[in-house]
Amino acid sequence: MSMTEHRSRMPRHPSDATVMTPLPSTPALPPVESAVSSILVVSGFRRRMRLTACLCVLAAALGWSVKTGAGQSPQGAKPGDLGFTDTPKLPDQPWLVHDPARPHPPIVTPGATPGAPPSDAVVLFDGKDLSKWAHREKGQVTDAKWTVKDGYFEVAPKTGSISTRESFGSVQLHVEWAAPLEVEGNSQGRGNSGVLLMGLYEVQVLDSYNNVTYADGQAGALYGQWPPLANAARKPGEWQTYDIVFEAPRFEGGKLVTPAFFTVFWNGVLLHNRKEVMGPMVWRAVAKYAPHEPELPLVLQDHSNPVRFRNIWLRRLSAYDQPGKK
Repeated sequence: MSMTEHRSRMPRHPSDATVMTPLPSTPALPPVESAVSSILVVSGFRRRMRLTACLCVLAAALGWSVKTGAGQSPQGAKPGDLGFTDTPKLPDQPWLVHDPARPHPPIVTPGATPGAPPSDAVVLFDGKDLSKWAHREKGQVTDAKWTVKDGYFEVAPKTGSISTRESFGSVQLHVEWAAPLEVEGNSQGRGNSGVLLMGLYEVQVLDSYNNVTYADGQAGALYGQWPPLANAARKPGEWQTYDIVFEAPRFEGGKLVTPAFFTVFWNGVLLHNRKEVMGPMVWRAVAKYAPHEPELPLVLQDHSNPVRFRNIWLRRLSAYDQPGKK
């Protein structure tokens, strides 16, 4: 077949299903038919699809739009993909069912491994130092004196509890801890510490492996108020995990409007399922609420036992329907 005959039979467009239309205010596409003919001669009919893709890229570079044979953008949404406006309204909410105007949540990248902090977490200890922590006593704030080594830190008995330099309210909290490998003492004198949300509301830390004490004072208890639903203790010296969801209490005009709530998992086992808190931790008495600030520091208790901690992070909790950052 001669070059002239081939050109006379060649379709004007590389694909009947592809039509290139210039966008408004864009220059016309320069002539490319001679280049197309040469390519077809060399490559043959079987390469037409590859050529079509090349021309699409060329058109995009020149500011052209490419429409499919159906006349629909490949990324175009079909009716209903983004919601509906003819659905009933949800009870006590401003939104319709499947409302297209409802805000989408923020995107949070999970940690690379189980227990690792997600992208929006406040990391309180990363295995290096206690710069996020301090001692507070009689109005004085001093650097934390607990011992840091090998990726964890350890209670330095008699130095006092430590608290975060930053204050928090409602949070999701991840804490890993280990009771001393060498077993000493019993009951409340064995591997005792505590995680106090807002410095007031305590989840007990204790070596509860074959160690009997009062039920509302064992590991995982909301101290002095509610025993855990299970004893998920590991052996002394082994690392253990608390995953805590804490909802801070709310006060208005000096009066309690909403109490605090705890949801707690210990080594993956549910201990408390949105359990209402009676008030701040107190020993041998009934807890009672008193008004306080909406955010306060997190506290780890010095109970004179060398308990270890590592990988501590938290996320501030927000309400539903808060739009994510663009």
